[in-house]
Amino acid sequence: MNQDTNDPPVTVCVLRRAKPGMEQEFERIVAGIIAAASEFPGHLGTNIFRGIDSDRHEYRIIFKFDHLSNLRRWEESDVRRHWLDLAAPLTEGEADVRVITGLETWFTLPVRKAMIPPPRYKMAAISWLAIFPLINLINLLFASVLDLLPSLIRSLTVSVVLVFLMTYVVMPRMTKLFARWLYPRQKLQNT
Repeated sequence: MNQDTNDPPVTVCVLRRAKPGMEQEFERIVAGIIAAASEFPGHLGTNIFRGIDSDRHEYRIIFKFDHLSNLRRWEESDVRRHWLDLAAPLTEGEADVRVITGLETWFTLPVRKAMIPPPRYKMAAISWLAIFPLINLINLLFASVLDLLPSLIRSLTVSVVLVFLMTYVVMPRMTKLFARWLYPRQKLQNT
């Protein structure tokens, strides 16, 4: 599998609501799930957000894996099914599960292994703030070389350089720079 496109890094966000009075038991089960997940290849970390409203008993559990294939191994495992069976009588409703890949992974702060991505309009704004000057800088600095290339090869070259710079150089810095706007008031607890 091509790891860059078909097997990307992935973040899974699971929202569960514990039944009133079952929070301690639910947290014990969640600790078991986290311990079991940490034994699987590619597991990069887990975080828990506890709901601010004590009447709702909500938990947002975020798992991060290095590749989608490793997440699938975890999801299809007997050990995961066992822990989910133990959690089922302690929760209300169905789990809200979101799998995040692609641009959303640009917006993960390095000091926090997994986070809920910011709203899409914020991601679009920060991406544009990074891409617009970067693409103009690439075209300006390499105009003499790029002008010699056929248009398809020129577009391919610029897009490869742009994606590489965005992923490894620009977006980590932009995410840090705009962290307070992207992630206002998020309280993160590492486990």
